Parts: sequence; structure tokens; C-alpha cells
Amino acid sequence: MTNASREPKPLPTWDPGTWRSYPAAQQPTWPDSDELEKVEKELASLPPLVFAGEARELRSKLAAVSRGEAFLLQAGDCAESFDGFNANAIRDKLRVILQVAVVLTYSSGVPTVKVGRIAGQFAKPRSKPTETIDGTELPSFLGHMVNDVPFSSGDRTPQAARLLRAYHQSSSTLNLLRAFTKGGFADLHRVQAWNQEFVGSSPEGRRYERLAAEIDRALRFMEAAGISSQHPEIHEADFYTSHEALILQYEEALTRRDSLTDDWYDCSAHMVWIGERTRQVDGAHIEFMRGVKNPIGCKVGPSAAAEEIVALCDALDPGREPGRLTLISRMGADAVADRLPPLLEAVRDAGHPVVWACDPMHGNTFTSDTGHKTRDLDDILAELAGFFAAHRQVGTFPGGVHLELTGDDVTECLGGGDAVATDDLGKRYETMCDPRLNARQSLDLAFRTAELLQQRT
Repeated sequence: MTNASREPKPLPTWDPGTWRSYPAAQQPTWPDSDELEKVEKELASLPPLVFAGEARELRSKLAAVSRGEAFLLQAGDCAESFDGFNANAIRDKLRVILQVAVVLTYSSGVPTVKVGRIAGQFAKPRSKPTETIDGTELPSFLGHMVNDVPFSSGDRTPQAARLLRAYHQSSSTLNLLRAFTKGGFADLHRVQAWNQEFVGSSPEGRRYERLAAEIDRALRFMEAAGISSQHPEIHEADFYTSHEALILQYEEALTRRDSLTDDWYDCSAHMVWIGERTRQVDGAHIEFMRGVKNPIGCKVGPSAAAEEIVALCDALDPGREPGRLTLISRMGADAVADRLPPLLEAVRDAGHPVVWACDPMHGNTFTSDTGHKTRDLDDILAELAGFFAAHRQVGTFPGGVHLELTGDDVTECLGGGDAVATDDLGKRYETMCDPRLNARQSLDLAFRTAELLQQRT
């Protein structure tokens, strides 16, 4: 066989709009094409939400994760809301993510790369395009970027103007996140102050307080020994944003060519991912994602075949670049032991240096006797344990976790130190879509994940 015959086939010409020639799953049926086109043009004229250099910085950090030198924490809301937008909610969500990151870093001894599901997570795929109640059929709720929750024709009809509102709320959220992470809120000297009242009184909150006291003593020791603790890493936090790139008109409109490298970047977020329902190799989402230079993710469920995932890696990362691609497994506690190892082996043997992260939330969702969609923390922890065990079995690195959580004192997931029971679910069930871990449960999971990281070798 000649060298020429082994060379990969040249990829088709790409630009931000070539996805329009491919079948696009999970897209709204926009009723007014003229309004949609007008909104797209306005979005394309607005400033980018993030910058190409920031996305490159995140790729570099994810490359370290792919080498086993860091750990990825990707966390935030299942779906952001236009209604619940305020500075306190953003601060509390950031606070619990910082708490989880501190537990992971201090307990495992490796840096934690912090990526939020925030400032753009306004769209959700659905199992069915329509919903029927009492004989009336209407479009399913697809997230506030598209339509609204109430079951009426006016609320469920997709409205292109919502794309602009999503942009402006994302911009405001990013401004707040940058102020919090660079303005002193994320200072490690404040690690004890991050504990909220309803968390501090819980078993996991008290365990966190003990860890925070150890960090405080370590910082004071450094200063007493003449080692300056004035490094930016102590006083600031690098925090990146991500969302599922579901609504492709929005993503295309915010895709810009970088003036330094001449590459295209999706400037709606630092990292964007493809969902389990939209990862068709010959589909529009893969076509769009293959051309942007952001770090990208892809959800991988229990139905995925090894050859399918390798083909997906070939399409999204033909150059096998560390930090480019994160595969986010979502198998379910009962399936992870059987379904994940063959995928790990196939991707490894194909030479793709991906980051493997575990989404232990989506594969463990069920409807309780009270009618609430929920998850049990024991199932979530079981899938995490299975994820780490699969990597030990294959000899690959368990690179991260992908969580749906909130800083609010909600009762949406079962279990945890305070043992949320089925009858408790209705007390503070506030999610628009999927159930989230509250701050106590998030810390519970953080300590368990840290223990698994310590045991990985």
C-alpha cells in the first residue's frame, strides 16, 4: 500500500452555514422565516460573547486533562430560565461549583478545570416534538430560547426574538461571572465563607468546613514560611462557559473568524457540545461542529456502538489534537460496566486523545410515585463508581464529571446526607426540565468523586 493511499480523504469545504445542507435533528419549526432571518442578522452584528483566545486557553487545559494531569468539572443548570435570572442565583450556582472544585483539587492533588453549564444553556432536546394534553397537541417545550412552559398555543409557538433575549441574558451572566471570579469572590482565603447556611449545618457541610480549615492553615503556613500566597491562582479562578449547541441558527450567527489565526470559533461559549439525540455522523450538528475550533463535547449513551463513536471522533477530531474533543458518557448505573469499556478501548486503539467525562445524571432519571421526574443520588454515585472502574479496567484516565446542580435548597433528587425522600420532592421542586442536585448533595458527590480519584491507580 502506498503512502498516498493511506492519507485521509480531504474534508469537504466548510463554512458556518454548510450545516444547512444536512439533516438537522431537534430543530424548532419557526413559523415566521422572515423574522428568523432578521434575528440571525442582528445576532451576527452583535459582539461575541467569548473570545477565541479564551477558547484556546480552555483547549490547552483540557489537553492536560487528556494526559491525566487535571480533572474536568462541568456543572450547572439543566436549562437556564429567563424568569429566574438574578445576580444572587448566579452567585450561588458559582459558589457551589467552586466548592465542588476545591474538594476535588485538594483531595485529589490535581488541578480542576471549571466549566459551567451557564450563559447559554437555554435550549433542550426532547424525546417527542409535540405534547398532547386533553386531546390538544402543541409543540414540546424546547427551552426559553425557543418557547415557554405554559401549555397554550401562544406560549408553545417558537419565537425567533427569544434568540436575542438568550444572547443578552448570556452577556449579562458572563459579566457577573467575570466579576465574581476575578474580583475576589473566588479567593481561596474565602473558602470557608462559600458555605451556605443550609449546607453548613449538614454532614457534608461540616466535612467541607474541616477541609476549608485545612486549606486556611496551609495558606497561613505558606505566608509564615515566606512563600507568597499572592499568586493569581489563589485570588482568582479561571471559569469557562458551555452549553449544548442545539439551535444551529443561533450558533452560526455567533460564529466568527479569529483575526489572529484565521480560524472559525463559535463565540457563544468557550465549549459547546452535541447531545445524544443529535450526534448523527451525517447530520447537521456534526457538520457544524467539525469546523469550529472550540473545544467540543459529545454525549454518548448506552446505545452507542464502538465503530460509531470512532467514526464520530474521526469526523470531529481528524487531527487527533489533545483538548479538542470531550466524550461525555451517560450510560446509567446498570449499563456502565458493560457498555463503557468497549468504547474506551475502541477510542484508545484508534489513537484519539479524548477527554472522557461522566454524566451520571441523565441515564438515571425516573418518575417517582408522586409524579415527579427525579434521580436518586445512590444511582448517580453508582454510575460514577462504574465509570472509574471501567477506566481502571481498560487503563485509561477518568477525566471528569458533568453534573446538573444548583446552589438553591431544592428537593429534586432523592437521597444525600439529609435524605430527601419521595414525599419531600414537592416541597421545593423548581426545575424547568430535569432534576438537579442541591448544594448538599453536590458536596456529597464531590467527596465521593475525590475518593474515586485517589483510588484510580
